[in-house]
Amino acid sequence: MSGRVYNKTLIRMDFKFGRITPEEARARQYELLRDGRVWRAFINGYAKNGFVVFDGETLSKEEVLEKLRGFEPEVTSIGRLTVGELVESSYSWNNVLSKA
Repeated sequence: MSGRVYNKTLIRMDFKFGRITPEEARARQYELLRDGRVWRAFINGYAKNGFVVFDGETLSKEEVLEKLRGFEPEVTSIGRLTVGELVESSYSWNNVLSKA
């Protein structure tokens, strides 16, 4: 991966949802991930929470909220991370080491 892409800044928005079923969560997560501007999405319909990592240069926070509007999203945190940090956090050994 080129250094320019690896250092690109992304936005991570974490949510709590007022109402969402597991089936709705799976469907909406799939719809979000079909959008090339979304780098990662996870929506848990049982715990009623989730997050979306997206390119803030091409997709606005308002657009993300609009896509989730029907589920009464409440933004619990907003953060910035690089593509490199996103990739590194995805390595399975990170999950193992953090629990050791």
